[in-house]
Amino acid sequence: MQLAHTMIRVKDLDATLAFYTKFIGLKEVRRASIGDEATLVFLTDDAGAYHIELTHNHGVDEYELGNQFGHLAFYVDDLEPIVEKAETIGMWYRRSKPTMNSKYIFVKDPNGYDVEILEKKKG
Repeated sequence: MQLAHTMIRVKDLDATLAFYTKFIGLKEVRRASIGDEATLVFLTDDAGAYHIELTHNHGVDEYELGNQFGHLAFYVDDLEPIVEKAETIGMWYRRSKPTMNSKYIFVKDPNGYDVEILEKKKG
């Protein structure tokens, strides 16, 4: 068994694509339309082993996030360039406490989903 993808519903496809491609660094690998109902966009990292499916239902401007979903998480080799990028564009972020055993930040994507960016442990 292998994980295939995680689907999230998005309000603004263009803003969401900009967040995940320009800020997070994912790349679009496939796009499909379900008639007039929805547009699906699949994103992946350089390894290409796992995908995030962005689903934009046409004519839907709001979704209720609910409390069943936690967050998406991404690894980076060095967290500081991501922090600098967030600060440069004025993005809110919450950083891990200096006493924590791991370094990470949480940001919110354009739809309000929590996104965790973790620095890979060295060694």
